[in-house]
Amino acid sequence: MKFLKSLYIHKQLYIYIAVASVCFLLSYWLPVLYAIAWVLTVIIIAVLAIDLLLIYQPKNAIQARRILPDKFSNSDNNPVPITITNNYGFKTYLDVIDELPVQFQKRDFSYQIALSPTQNHDFEYLVRPVDRGEYYFGHLNIFVSSVLKIIKRKYQFQNQQMVMVYPSIMQMQKYDFLAISNALTEIGLKKIRRIGHTSEFEQIKEYVNGDDFRTVNWKATAKRAQLMVNQYQDEKSQPIYSIIDTGRIMKMPFNGLKLLDYAINSTLAFSNVALKKHDKVGMLSFSKKIEAFLPAIQKLTYLNRILETLYNIDTQFTDSDFGLLYAQLKRKVTHRSLLLLYTNFEHISGLKRQMPYLQAISKKHMLVVVLFENTELDTIIEENAEDLQTIYHKTIAEKFAFEKRLMVKELQKYGIQSILTAPENLTINTINKYLEIKARGLL
Repeated sequence: MKFLKSLYIHKQLYIYIAVASVCFLLSYWLPVLYAIAWVLTVIIIAVLAIDLLLIYQPKNAIQARRILPDKFSNSDNNPVPITITNNYGFKTYLDVIDELPVQFQKRDFSYQIALSPTQNHDFEYLVRPVDRGEYYFGHLNIFVSSVLKIIKRKYQFQNQQMVMVYPSIMQMQKYDFLAISNALTEIGLKKIRRIGHTSEFEQIKEYVNGDDFRTVNWKATAKRAQLMVNQYQDEKSQPIYSIIDTGRIMKMPFNGLKLLDYAINSTLAFSNVALKKHDKVGMLSFSKKIEAFLPAIQKLTYLNRILETLYNIDTQFTDSDFGLLYAQLKRKVTHRSLLLLYTNFEHISGLKRQMPYLQAISKKHMLVVVLFENTELDTIIEENAEDLQTIYHKTIAEKFAFEKRLMVKELQKYGIQSILTAPENLTINTINKYLEIKARGLL
């Protein structure tokens, strides 16, 4: 039974059988073909027997392994390496079919390779998950045929391998690397001390072109007989919270990824940068109830706990209770903090309903409301209006885009900071806003 399950017919065998069948058919009119047809049949049977011996006589002649990491990074291209060894004494032709997790909805994976005797071959393919959770890989199937290409033997390896998909670890590492690199300052990330006017004094140094005259230290200048200035650095150990709205509005997808997952990926990367700048980092998620709360702590190992908490967050098909959020912050966050609120409103009326709570929060904390642009409307707005229906769609799209800008103005009117960003630019815009607030000493 195991033999039959592993035995597959190569398509070339059907071609050979078809040729012999045509000879038998035509021999009704051309009798000379009858003998030829029988010769072909005998040859086919003989070659089939030889191919069976070649393919099945060695045991475990093909070795293969799928190398999976412990974690995949959500929304990123994750490599899946595969290594194959041919232990046959002749050249083989392999069809590699990997059974990908159901979440990818990909059923046409195929990789073909020819291997010489005792040759090793390594390759990898990329997968891009768009949902967090457990992903199960099925069998790694390898179909082997010889140069005769009469039959195929099926080998199976590593069934039910599981990988957990976490928030974008690659994105976090990318921005951490850019934070170290001085060559990429246009990104807005530099792991250097920033000269500012916050209350934390760093040192007295000689004046150089570009230093602020307001920071001149006249006593040190008189003592050294040359112009000296005070240098300040950003205040450290400031409490910073990422607040994630998990209501139904965050279920909206862009490029296959929910707004919630964009917010989660941004929170992880931003928390890493803030911890590297020696600030205290915490997080909170809410909808109809407070789902997760982590107090602000300054410890690099705390990032693992944030990662595990973010992994378990999911959207709820309910309207979010901003009154509950205000009450939780009033009770749990007693010191003035920077609050990054990831949420979204499609209508100005929705924002105005929640404005009393946002105002109340901003009186005690530095509140930054993060809103998402509907980038899919840009295609409609830029489209040439050639008929009445297109004009109608274009007008509605422009109205929605205009309301987003109105929301920013409405928040500014009450002294609330905001970020209006395309989902794919969320992380970099959030980090830049954080650096701007730190540099200006607004917290």
